[in-house]
Amino acid sequence: MRAMAGKAHIFLLYLIMKVEVHIVYIVKCANNTFYVGCTSNLENRLRRHSKGEVISTKNRLPVELITHINFTDKYKAYDFEKYLKSGSGRAFMNKRFI
Repeated sequence: MRAMAGKAHIFLLYLIMKVEVHIVYIVKCANNTFYVGCTSNLENRLRRHSKGEVISTKNRLPVELITHINFTDKYKAYDFEKYLKSGSGRAFMNKRFI
């Protein structure tokens, strides 16, 4: 019975690890503006921002991560990113995240 529980645990971890996560993130730029983006690899994306490899932020370095929100549905993540870039989304972002 104990071996079965261990195998079930490993299987659940495997399932969790296979789920692709899409991350909407907000960074604060050196000029006190904010950049909203979406990625499946936040660590790599932040490294690219820091190296000046992202056109939208390369002239506003350094950047600081303010928050990130994880989604398992890619389309919901991109829709939320788009919303945060809209007028009402910016107001929501300023009130709730910044």
